[in-house]
Amino acid sequence: MAAQSQQQGEYSSGGTSIENFGIDANTQPVIAGSEHEFDIASIDLVQRRLKQRHVQMIAIAGTLGTGLFLGSGRALSGAGPVGALLAYALVGTVAYSTLCSLSEMACHAPISGTFPHFATRWVDPAFGFAVSSLNYYYVVSISIPVGITGAQLLISFWDDNTNHVAIYMVVISCLVILINVVGVRWFGEVEFGFALIKLSLITGLVLTGLVIDLGGAPNHQRLGFQYWKNPGVIAGAGLVPKHIGLDRFLGILSVIVQAGFSFGGMELVAVAAAETESPRRNTAKAARRVFYRIYIFYILGIFIAGLLVPYNDPDLLQTTGNAAQSPYVIATIRAGIKVLPSIINAGVLTSAFSASNTYLFCSSRILYGLSLRGQAPYIFARCMSSGVPIVAVGFTGVFAFLSLMNMSSGSETVFNWLVNLTAIGGFFTWVSINLTYLFFYRGLRAQGVDRKRLQYRNLLQPGLAIWGLMWCIFFILVNGFKVFWSFDASEFLAAYINIPIFFSLYMCWKITKRTKVWKPKEMDFVSGIPPPRDTESPESLPTTFWHKVAAVLF
Repeated sequence: MAAQSQQQGEYSSGGTSIENFGIDANTQPVIAGSEHEFDIASIDLVQRRLKQRHVQMIAIAGTLGTGLFLGSGRALSGAGPVGALLAYALVGTVAYSTLCSLSEMACHAPISGTFPHFATRWVDPAFGFAVSSLNYYYVVSISIPVGITGAQLLISFWDDNTNHVAIYMVVISCLVILINVVGVRWFGEVEFGFALIKLSLITGLVLTGLVIDLGGAPNHQRLGFQYWKNPGVIAGAGLVPKHIGLDRFLGILSVIVQAGFSFGGMELVAVAAAETESPRRNTAKAARRVFYRIYIFYILGIFIAGLLVPYNDPDLLQTTGNAAQSPYVIATIRAGIKVLPSIINAGVLTSAFSASNTYLFCSSRILYGLSLRGQAPYIFARCMSSGVPIVAVGFTGVFAFLSLMNMSSGSETVFNWLVNLTAIGGFFTWVSINLTYLFFYRGLRAQGVDRKRLQYRNLLQPGLAIWGLMWCIFFILVNGFKVFWSFDASEFLAAYINIPIFFSLYMCWKITKRTKVWKPKEMDFVSGIPPPRDTESPESLPTTFWHKVAAVLF
């Protein structure tokens, strides 16, 4: 692996910038050879226009969505109230470990390309290519039309005229592309607004659910914990009914992928770092605050849902795609609250739209990062004067119109199969992040870099990364376990084909480019990474009462 030492003076004035990276001023930093294209600062034209409140709320908006509002019903029917809580709590710890690993790397290197580039830079260029091309770009790009299809299904709650389906899909697709074209600042403002709507909605649902459970609804029926007693707290998968304990364990396991999909999106904190003002300080703040808020909302949301509707309720098994399948809507209708279903559906509609909007932002930035470093055609690195990678956005935006495949039965089958391939993609992303962090951590130690000088670090590392890595590998291996009770070739492929595809891409790039795994003392922690003095501006402290409130909230 080509790596060479370069004189310290070329990268600092008196050693200042090297010390800012946590590297001893008396040592020479390791600089990778130019063929790796790590230093692309001169051609990276995106602009830092996202504020701290944008970054934090974008991550919340990208995570709190249909996975909670609608997916809570599927989780409840699949594992029961306590089973769903256990599944979400476990996956939440894995999500936390991944966020901590990613945030530490992103605070050290707030540059375009984010974690796929980190994998290229600190693990193996072939690994980075496999992570970005299949595991993230494809998964997130296909998720764009999925969100648009979900938004159209939510509109059908009010308008079930099938002749209008294509119109709604095209309009939503065009709006999503437009928001991403006008500039990252406006994207941030739109997502900030969507996040406020989501937070207001889930807060309202939790409070409403609590009122209904305690008998404060128009029907004055107190529910308490009666559904935890009958039909029970954990649902079985129905695969081994003669062994109740094992069947209940399989029920919990069946909700794992659902929970993983729900927590997906927190990586937006790092994806947006290259376009964030004072990225190290603001990314660190978002990392410290975002997870706990998301985790609390998910746990509270699942807990309250389990109080309102029994897990064997036939209405939970509906596949309408709109608010009618939400346990909150089922409960409010039965409690005699007639206006809430439409309000909930409207809120969930903004969630589906926001998800597609965010997916386009993420996938276009990954493609842009690939292009900057020669892993995709250079045309995708072309930017507008506003800093928007217009070619990457335009090309990726075409994926939105794949939602129209749902108009015909044959195309819908293909589309659903493509979607199924993305179901486990989030766990591949988390595996790559945690594995990359372990290489990153090992490289810092080998080169004597003091982690205490990083803007963000977690005292539980590297234990968190190991925890996340082990569980993600387990989740990937067992995600399709149901197929072994009733074998179906298409379901088996959807569950496991990503594994051979990932390793095929890795080996293809490795053989053609002859890459090697980076050794700890060969890792480059300096080139192409702007020092803090170039990215961080002085922090302005709040002075008025409302500014202080906003600082606490955002």
